[in-house]
Amino acid sequence: MTTPVALTIAGSDSSGGAGIQADLKTFAALGVYGASVITALTAQNTRGVTGIHAVPAGFVTEQIDAVFSDLEVGAVKIGMVAQVASIEAIAAALSRWAPHVVLDPVMVATSGDRLLAAEAVDALRTRLIPLAAVITPNLPEAAALLDEPVAASEAEIESQGRRLLALGCRAVLVKGGHGEGAESIDYLVGAERTIALAAPRIATRNTHGTGCSLSSAIAAGLAKGEDLENAVRNAKAWISAAIGAADRFSVGHGHGPIHHFHKFY
Repeated sequence: MTTPVALTIAGSDSSGGAGIQADLKTFAALGVYGASVITALTAQNTRGVTGIHAVPAGFVTEQIDAVFSDLEVGAVKIGMVAQVASIEAIAAALSRWAPHVVLDPVMVATSGDRLLAAEAVDALRTRLIPLAAVITPNLPEAAALLDEPVAASEAEIESQGRRLLALGCRAVLVKGGHGEGAESIDYLVGAERTIALAAPRIATRNTHGTGCSLSSAIAAGLAKGEDLENAVRNAKAWISAAIGAADRFSVGHGHGPIHHFHKFY
């Protein structure tokens, strides 16, 4: 039996709730072997980010090539990439290896701290988005990628999703966690149709790493051979349950982590 393998390319979260650590927990929870390429070290906790130390672009390339030259990687999740040089390095390496790519355009942490340099946004648009099977921006990130105001209606969300689709990715999942109402609705925008995926909005402050974990859950599904729609549906159901179980934890004094292993304990 072939073991499904997924790779996360992202930053390290020293508090363990987001980034590489959340991605590897997600892969493990969903029965996928996880590998990692670290793009940056962050000093952070549930209350905020106090420092970022970028990994040199050349070493990012070395990590990617080391993984792909040995492991049968089924899908890649890309998260925090803080510098233009690293974006260029990742794009060049993944163009050689051509895996399924899930791109989470991480710009701002749950705490509100900015994680992506302004000059890197254009490189993200032109170099990484065209490689992606799906990108997973939240409402503020979708607006920032397009230099537009945040969408306030379903029609505006779909319209922004279609403009992001025109940047070259094959699908866009616009996440509705920053919206309002009793339901959190994500919109999967593809070339042929848009699918609305709704789940009850859960009242909890423990949402640290939610975006990282959702994109990783999609990558896990793709690594297991699921088609994109099913991978997104299954990831949405799993992340909703992980948020719903988050208050079983009492970790930190800010935005605590979700419960990645809610099915097990």
